[in-house]
Amino acid sequence: MAEETKATESMVMQGSDEVTRRRPQSGKVKILAGEDSPYSESELKEMVDLYDKSLKQFDAGEIVKGRIIGLTENDVIVDIGFKSSGLVPKIEFPNLNELKAGDEVEVFLDSVEDQDGQVVLSRRRADFIRIWDRIVSAHDNQTVLQGTVLRRVKGGLMVNLMGLESFLPGSQVDVRPVRDFDAYVGRTMDFRVVKINEAAENVVVSHKALLEAELEEQRKRILSKLEKGLILEGTVKAITEFGVFVDLGGVDGLIHITDLSWGRVNHPSEIVKLDQKIQVVVTDFDEEKKRISLSMKALQPEPWKHIEDKYQVGQKVAGKVVSLTEYGAFVEIEKGIEGLIHISEMSWTEHVKHPSQKVSMGQTVEAVILSLDKDNKKLSLGLKQLEPDPWEQLIEKYPVDSKHKGIVRNLTNFGVFVELESGVDGLIHISDLSWTKKVRHPGELVKRGDEIEVVVLAVDKEQRRISLGHKQALDNPWDKFVEQFKVGNEVEGKIVRHIEKGAIVELPGEVDGFVPHSHMAPVNLKNFAAHFPAGETLNFKVIEFDKDGKRIVLSVSEYFKDKDVVQYNEFLVAHGIDPNEKRERKPRTADKKPKEQKESTEATEAHTSEEKPQETPEA
Repeated sequence: MAEETKATESMVMQGSDEVTRRRPQSGKVKILAGEDSPYSESELKEMVDLYDKSLKQFDAGEIVKGRIIGLTENDVIVDIGFKSSGLVPKIEFPNLNELKAGDEVEVFLDSVEDQDGQVVLSRRRADFIRIWDRIVSAHDNQTVLQGTVLRRVKGGLMVNLMGLESFLPGSQVDVRPVRDFDAYVGRTMDFRVVKINEAAENVVVSHKALLEAELEEQRKRILSKLEKGLILEGTVKAITEFGVFVDLGGVDGLIHITDLSWGRVNHPSEIVKLDQKIQVVVTDFDEEKKRISLSMKALQPEPWKHIEDKYQVGQKVAGKVVSLTEYGAFVEIEKGIEGLIHISEMSWTEHVKHPSQKVSMGQTVEAVILSLDKDNKKLSLGLKQLEPDPWEQLIEKYPVDSKHKGIVRNLTNFGVFVELESGVDGLIHISDLSWTKKVRHPGELVKRGDEIEVVVLAVDKEQRRISLGHKQALDNPWDKFVEQFKVGNEVEGKIVRHIEKGAIVELPGEVDGFVPHSHMAPVNLKNFAAHFPAGETLNFKVIEFDKDGKRIVLSVSEYFKDKDVVQYNEFLVAHGIDPNEKRERKPRTADKKPKEQKESTEATEAHTSEEKPQETPEA
């Protein structure tokens, strides 16, 4: 060992001396002749020419061969056959421990002479040029090279390609989208050189290009045998809201969300995962557009095919609420089979405005099958059928003509909704509120929260309606009114309001009568309300009484007919009417009606316009 060390030191020292001796030499060798020279000038010139010829001609930028003649502390001394040797840094030799004097190496001649007259050499640059030439050749000939992925960088990966770091873009790693680039670090793969920048000495490689070439052949084979009904295996390539893209081996197909499962699918990720291997069946193929439609559910048995073997009308089933709409709730009783519980089938007595009042999303509920339509794949379910129909008992509990008390819950233009008990409502039509009043709106007589006495008029089990009456719970006063308001009787009444053809008058007994405008003044007035304001009390004579029609017709002029004329004139003057002004008669094109018939017609029309019945909606 000591001898080897001494030999190495000796080689280092000899090399150093040689470098020192040769360093000043530059250009052609010149030997000056003198008196003491044993050679003549011609001999010296001949010797110089021979020496110059013995030296090789070198140009910077070339790769040359040299021989190791020594080592220094930091450099390797290489003789390339030039007039002076060159130095190469030790770090440029990966196999430094194997070097010895006399070994032949290739180096790059960076400069024939630096500022110290030294030849500038580089082993690393020589290796790079050799590698670069091979890479350029591989690019030109589309040769496949092998390399190792070194690390992940922004936009892709760095690859060691024969000692040269090359860039592998993320889009060129695989034909499928890469989700984990770190998984490729350290892997040895085949690459194709796709781009070279000689000025920057950059190289871009691709692994995807090799895969695409392989997949092209596979794609042709798949497309050549593709047909509807063909079952294939593929890999989930991408998941979107509308479906799943599947790689069939170079050819992509789409499974629409509706073809993933017979059951309801909110998002495809509920059924499949990325990179999952799945079996699919081809449902459609567009050869021109290269579009392939696939299905997973087609490989599963259709649940509706033999549904009648499992479910019958009247059967109780359980399922999960998968959707809520304004009109009901959809319940999945098994994958691919859903039924609708309409809001009308959720409660016997409650007025369900939205299904969320009775069920919630994801809730497991029981229901009864009401109808089953296999051809249209429709299933109707009922929630209320799980309980006894309370209307069977309501008919017994609320028979027609029975009296009850209830609470006013709602007022409408056509009547009053009264709650008889929790969940049981009945309707009092506006015409059944009062025996005597001409009611324009129920709010004139009752308000919400009032307790009111009612009589059951009708019960409709099929439509779930109870018709009620309030006036029927009271005695009919019209039996007494026959004598009190007999035709010819004089009565006192208060004007309540004016309508189109007359005025409504409140009479004793809280009954309303009607007086035509023609019986209030002998002349045509533009504004009767200004002459006879509401709230004024006047004397009238009854000119018509109709018990069945609940109608009493009054007259002011008939009241004064058998009175003193002066008294009548004073009445007119008091109401701003000229007694001498006569009523203007409008010409009639039709036959004149008798006076009594005209008055009866006016009273009937006024009564009809005041009490015109409204259409009754469902209670």
